[in-house]
Amino acid sequence: MSNDSYSDDLDRTRPEGLTGILDALSTAISTARAMPMSSSVLVNRAEMLDLVDQARDALPTQLGRADELLADADSARAAAQAEAEAVLVRARQRASELVDTEAVVVAAQERAAQIVREAEVTAEGLRRDADDYCDRRLADFEIDLGKLLSQVQGGRARLADRLGGPGEG
Repeated sequence: MSNDSYSDDLDRTRPEGLTGILDALSTAISTARAMPMSSSVLVNRAEMLDLVDQARDALPTQLGRADELLADADSARAAAQAEAEAVLVRARQRASELVDTEAVVVAAQERAAQIVREAEVTAEGLRRDADDYCDRRLADFEIDLGKLLSQVQGGRARLADRLGGPGEG
């Protein structure tokens, strides 16, 4: 493979994401031409180095995405907490207004208690929803990282097999 055709191929087939880059590395190694009477293979150094550089470039992006997901989850939880607190403040204000009218003091106290209970139920539901959102996002990230780890371990195992395989004096 000449360097000119290689650079043309690179421009047209840049893998997307860290997983795509690792897949491209794996494919390049798996399909490399074998050396006669050896378990060694010939790979294009420039292609391998380019894929490694791409992986290095993609890793901070993936970590940044994880940070963004955590920040989004924290933001959702904070918004839910703020909304719950606002509901409680409105409930207390409403309860205070009802108590101020003498004719309906008992009814106002009952209604105020009901509003507070509803606000607490709403707040708890919002907290649960925010926690569930956080858990789902973290689970997605955990799955992505698990796949990435599995691919890296597989690639390293293949390289270790090649390095320690027969035909290496």
